[in-house]
Amino acid sequence: MELYIFIVLLSEIFQVAAVTKSSNIQQDSGLITARAGDNITLHCSYQDDAVNFLSWYKQHLGDKPDIISTRMKLNKEATISPAYADRFQVEAGGAKGTNHLTIRDIQQSDSAMYYCGILEFNAIEFGEGVFLHVKPLSSNVPAIVQQPTLEPLQVGDSLNLSCTVFAAACAGEQSFYWFRQGAAQSAVMYHKKGQCVSDSESHVKNCTLNLVLKSVSYSDAGMYYCALASCGETVFGNGTSVKIKGGSAKVPLLLVSCLGVALAVSIIVLFILASIMCKLQKKSCSVCKGTVSYPAGSATPDAVSQDAGNLHYAALSLNKTRKQQCQEESVETECVYSRVKSRKE
Repeated sequence: MELYIFIVLLSEIFQVAAVTKSSNIQQDSGLITARAGDNITLHCSYQDDAVNFLSWYKQHLGDKPDIISTRMKLNKEATISPAYADRFQVEAGGAKGTNHLTIRDIQQSDSAMYYCGILEFNAIEFGEGVFLHVKPLSSNVPAIVQQPTLEPLQVGDSLNLSCTVFAAACAGEQSFYWFRQGAAQSAVMYHKKGQCVSDSESHVKNCTLNLVLKSVSYSDAGMYYCALASCGETVFGNGTSVKIKGGSAKVPLLLVSCLGVALAVSIIVLFILASIMCKLQKKSCSVCKGTVSYPAGSATPDAVSQDAGNLHYAALSLNKTRKQQCQEESVETECVYSRVKSRKE
């Protein structure tokens, strides 16, 4: 039973540890805003000695990832793709295994999602990713993105976010996105189709974009941004803060602590039981081998099994006490005592 409880508690610990286990990659996450012409560095580090290759990827909204750089772990120089060789540079080295990406003279086309990746044996792992939003010096997309404020929610409530976009007609496709930014969250993108109504007189589109989450938890808290990607630019709203009430985010840590204490108690109980079983087993083996002496005045198992009529009598010398007799014998000699019982005919 104790072993079963130990296995159950151990499995629970592993499950919690698997949920809270951090990635081997630590990189900037969320949403980073910069102005055109600035220089910026995107940080990335790893803590696994089994890493062989490191790389950086860039992904425009709606496009596939494009590789920027790659290098071996022991090589300080990274191989930069020709399209990024002029303004992109990788900083390698350091005690923690850094693989930072520096972008000089940021341009509007640099607005994208950036992922740091590592190759460990035959498995590829990516960081959470960071979205770099480059604000142009002068916008070519006349658009206004409005996001209302939201009251704090309880765990289990439904989240309904709305966004209104007033945008002028533009050649090319217009796409709408939702970004989420939080302390322990990446900028997760939700690609949505907005419901747009065109005004024939002003040639302005009035688009409404909604995001619905049926049952929220603590991990859904953060800042949510509505964005319009149009004419090569991305226009963001001011963001809507989503707060979750009704509990503490430290509940998983408390659960891990309780399970750890229960596991420690279970291990101690198992050691105590194992010690008791070991002692009982040694005592049992001593009885089986005949190395246990029965105390005086008690009957041996053979004597108990014999019939009273078949008792054998031996003449004993009673001149010496039992203690004196044992002291005269050597240390290795065993003293055997018998009890004589007389029967009146």
